[in-house]
Amino acid sequence: MTQKIAASIEISPKQAVENEDLPGLFPAGTRVYITDVGTDPAETLTAGAKRIKDLGYTAVPHFASRRLTTKAALEERIKMMTGEAGVTDVLVIGGGLEKEAGDFASTMEVLETGLFDQYGITHMGVAGHPEGSPDFNDDVALEALKLKQAFSERTNIDMRIVTQFGFAAENFTKWAEGLSGQGVNLPVHLGVAGPAKLTTLIKFAAMCGVGNSISFLKKRAGSVMTMVAGFDPNEIVDPIEKSALVTPHSAIKQIHVFPFGGVKKSAEWLTERGTWTV
Repeated sequence: MTQKIAASIEISPKQAVENEDLPGLFPAGTRVYITDVGTDPAETLTAGAKRIKDLGYTAVPHFASRRLTTKAALEERIKMMTGEAGVTDVLVIGGGLEKEAGDFASTMEVLETGLFDQYGITHMGVAGHPEGSPDFNDDVALEALKLKQAFSERTNIDMRIVTQFGFAAENFTKWAEGLSGQGVNLPVHLGVAGPAKLTTLIKFAAMCGVGNSISFLKKRAGSVMTMVAGFDPNEIVDPIEKSALVTPHSAIKQIHVFPFGGVKKSAEWLTERGTWTV
């Protein structure tokens, strides 16, 4: 079997707490990211993280910086996650440009509190945007990554970049491998969509502001056969994986799966393609 790079997956807090398919669905130790869209209380997020850990996976809760109201609230959530759920790995993102931001305007302001170090977080993901972001331009995004690179060099936390999803494999690979030439040497986990209907993917791409991907999907949606068959994520993952495996010292270390067509369906696809051997 051809060598595969590893994969992580993300789920909602409700799925983390209630989904009956989760036991044994992923290989032990798999990073399972728990999303935070601002509607779930810290207690639910913590309960989800605890269940994920109890099932033998690595729980990676999101911390959306601009949705964190105060430093005290941030500290309390970290204390709950580490103390009650045994979390050691997190994803810290900006969380969009909220109209009513709390104490934190950026991810760096959250990192600079030192609270993640203080409470024993050993691994951390930060956001990457290969297709750009609707909230800021490419120069701002690069400067933000350089600041996070500098932070990684003065902390004991093992940091990585986890990107938004997209469908332009060549562009994603070029973006990831080009970071080192711009002073960013963090490992990259490239975001990809799991199997799903094209209409579903177009909806999520529009919500997330990934413009190039919307164009790609709409062109594909013009084909009746493609609409019936749905989206095959191997079209994107195979070339990313091939490039990562043949490029010396590749920045691409994993793929991160957004299971828009369902968690179980994405897990079955990853097992079928040989990414996960369970």
